[in-house]
Amino acid sequence: MGKLPPSMRSAKVPLSLLKSTPTPAPSPSPMPHYLTMKSKSKPKTKTSYPNPNPNIGAIKPQPMLFSSPSLSSAISTSTSLLSSPSPPSINSLLQSFCRAGATSADSISFFNHLASSTSFAPDKSAFHILLYHCISSSSDISPVLRVFNLMSESNHPPDAASLDLSIRALCSSPKSPRLDDACSLILKSPVKPDEYTYNFLVRRLARDRPVSSVNHFIEHVRSKLSIQPNVVTYTILIDAWCRHGNLREATRLVKMLSDNGFKPDAYVYNTIMKGHCMLDDCGGVMDVYNKMKDEGVEPDLVTYNTLLFGLSKAGMMPSAKRIMKLMADSGQFPDVVTYTSLMNGMCRKGEAQEARALLTEMEEKGLEPNDCTYNTLVMGLCKAQHLDEAIELYHVMIIKGMKMDGPTYASLVRTLCRAGRISDAYEVFDFVIESKSLPEVSAYTGLESSIKWVQKRKP
Repeated sequence: MGKLPPSMRSAKVPLSLLKSTPTPAPSPSPMPHYLTMKSKSKPKTKTSYPNPNPNIGAIKPQPMLFSSPSLSSAISTSTSLLSSPSPPSINSLLQSFCRAGATSADSISFFNHLASSTSFAPDKSAFHILLYHCISSSSDISPVLRVFNLMSESNHPPDAASLDLSIRALCSSPKSPRLDDACSLILKSPVKPDEYTYNFLVRRLARDRPVSSVNHFIEHVRSKLSIQPNVVTYTILIDAWCRHGNLREATRLVKMLSDNGFKPDAYVYNTIMKGHCMLDDCGGVMDVYNKMKDEGVEPDLVTYNTLLFGLSKAGMMPSAKRIMKLMADSGQFPDVVTYTSLMNGMCRKGEAQEARALLTEMEEKGLEPNDCTYNTLVMGLCKAQHLDEAIELYHVMIIKGMKMDGPTYASLVRTLCRAGRISDAYEVFDFVIESKSLPEVSAYTGLESSIKWVQKRKP
């Protein structure tokens, strides 16, 4: 219990499979999904550029016009196609040659051939087709810089959208994110990144690299390009330090944010609160909330839900209920996450029946319970020995097409086996397999351990 994401028959369990596969160690419970939800106060971090590349997105791929990546063959074929009564567009020729598997060098040569031998005046989309192909077909960024040079010599010099496309393509490389190349391109590009592209790359670095290396990149960009971090950049770093459990550094960055003329908003404070929740530091959560109020920052729904989660997880239910009343008085009305957090806290305190009553209350208010709600209640009812009610909610999960998480499955199967309802335990096993809630080995392991416990208890 305490896991709040962001969710029929009896054949004998093949013990040989189980014996050969060690029981996986339980993973730490993830934070609930609301701790990474966007709040109204979060600055926009996503560029609004239209998709500049016909290779990806809504534009459908053109039919293949070339059967091989041979440059000489493509030149010959294109000459024939362009002299036909219904010639294809130049961009179609370029895109088709790239899709045929041409190297980045050959695609650039083909582009230059088309530009020099016809009345073709390359537009921005043609350059972007070439950019995307050079990124996907080459292991370094030199072809990308060549395309940027071609653009600089044309009527369509590279702009922020061109660099944004390139950085995002590098970071979403199918094999693995090319973060080093993306960092290098930012520094070598003839055009500076805008705040959206810059913060996008910082966020990707913070996801995959040590925070110290992200700091080094930020300082390097500051010195080389005179790009200063903004409130979004600081918030990304604060979140990264919180995820690593270093709240001291995260708090220092909040002060640095203020020292640089940025006022921390609700999103920043919510991020710090999330970090305290991850460390089960309920007092720290309350301190951040009080600081928000002192600084004149109005708490939003995510703030209250994070606070409620921390209090409920710590078993401080009277305080949690007071906060729920306070949020309603401030115009922030409880949602599914709010109720699920309270149910989780009640179940931890052994008040499963009271938590079950909250389900009825939230449904009466028009709120739709989710997978997390039902998983929390089923586990709480099992631990409180209210098996029939747990089975009732389990059947509702089946009807609604929900999935059961690992701890809930283990709790329900264990409770059924100890009650002598082995066939029902097999039915639950079938459900989690058919619904793909759990891997087969994990489901087998949970069922086998429960059955073995029952067998040992027999006289």
